[in-house]
Amino acid sequence: MELSSRPDRTALIIIDMQRDFCAPGGYADTAGLDIENLRKPIPQIQQLLSTAREQAMLVIHTREGHRSDLLDCTPTKKARSIRAAAAIGSDGPMGKLLIRGEYGHDFIDELAPITGEPVIDKPGYGAFHQTNLEIVLRSQNVQRLIVTGVTTEVCVQSTLREAVDRGLTCITISDACGSAYPELHQASLAMIAVEGGIFGEVLTTDEMLKMMQATSIESQNHDAS
Repeated sequence: MELSSRPDRTALIIIDMQRDFCAPGGYADTAGLDIENLRKPIPQIQQLLSTAREQAMLVIHTREGHRSDLLDCTPTKKARSIRAAAAIGSDGPMGKLLIRGEYGHDFIDELAPITGEPVIDKPGYGAFHQTNLEIVLRSQNVQRLIVTGVTTEVCVQSTLREAVDRGLTCITISDACGSAYPELHQASLAMIAVEGGIFGEVLTTDEMLKMMQATSIESQNHDAS
């Protein structure tokens, strides 16, 4: 798969790298998940983020969370969180779990957005559900997504499938996505590649960086000609 020779047609999306999922005392930690596994993609995402910013590529950050009154949290989702012993809206060390505006809801310091990078707050697992993500992408004529973040089997997969259904070409970065369950991480990546890449392509960070560098050189040569 070749990237467009124009980086402005590609966006890097960083899914849910929040304290609630990647820091001690957050939602995932309270639910008993292995946050060390969830933190594994951080260095790889940092590399991709740095390169994307250098190339003036659109970078989008998503956060999963809810209104303080939980009116946007479905009964089934709330019940599931209670079964996991991490009830959405309950008090935790970093504020109410998965509630917008709370300290735990915000991004980890290592991957904080900078001015001009859109932040998509989502109440569901997929980043298109009840958000303006599609409008943002269409307004910038984005054709391809570089997909990173957590968790591979839930919010990454949900967003990926929604993007493919909207006609976007997707590249999922295997070591820039994370899960508390290594076996589910691997299974989720395997599902992307079936039937000739039904949900796009899977690359490593190093492979993606080489592609981004080649694209940058190609774009510079095109602009100079």
